[in-house]
Amino acid sequence: MDKPRTQPLDDLDRRILAVMQQDNRLSFAELAERVASSAASCVRRVKRLRDAGVIVADIAIVDPKLVGKSLTAVINIELEAERRDLVDAFKRQMREAPEVTQCYMVTGEADFVVVVTVEDITAFEAFTQKWLYANPNLRKFRSMIMLDRVKFEPRIAI
Repeated sequence: MDKPRTQPLDDLDRRILAVMQQDNRLSFAELAERVASSAASCVRRVKRLRDAGVIVADIAIVDPKLVGKSLTAVINIELEAERRDLVDAFKRQMREAPEVTQCYMVTGEADFVVVVTVEDITAFEAFTQKWLYANPNLRKFRSMIMLDRVKFEPRIAI
């Protein structure tokens, strides 16, 4: 089923989205108070924003270290061949890999940038063996191990 056509966002939609990106556990009454609207209006608008795909998911953001994932790596990946079937196969593999938290097809020297979160360097090596070295269409990859998370804001400035 196709998503409804998205209406242009007005100021109230933008205020709702800004508040929900900070805390989406608010009741509609609390949301309405923060955005200077009515709860009924917020209910309708949030439903419309979800149905239209503007709000993609309601998730909990977990601290990786507190769940035993102390190593995060950013990997630049170059493919050998960029045929559509091979690119699609690589995308599928990255979606399947539980260690991959983010994967972007990019322009420039790399074809993909992948973010991997694992327990330790041994788990990272196992990831590279299984998903990277074993891929015959992978020309090369360069890994950068994260030392410090300076800024992490999984939200968009509205």
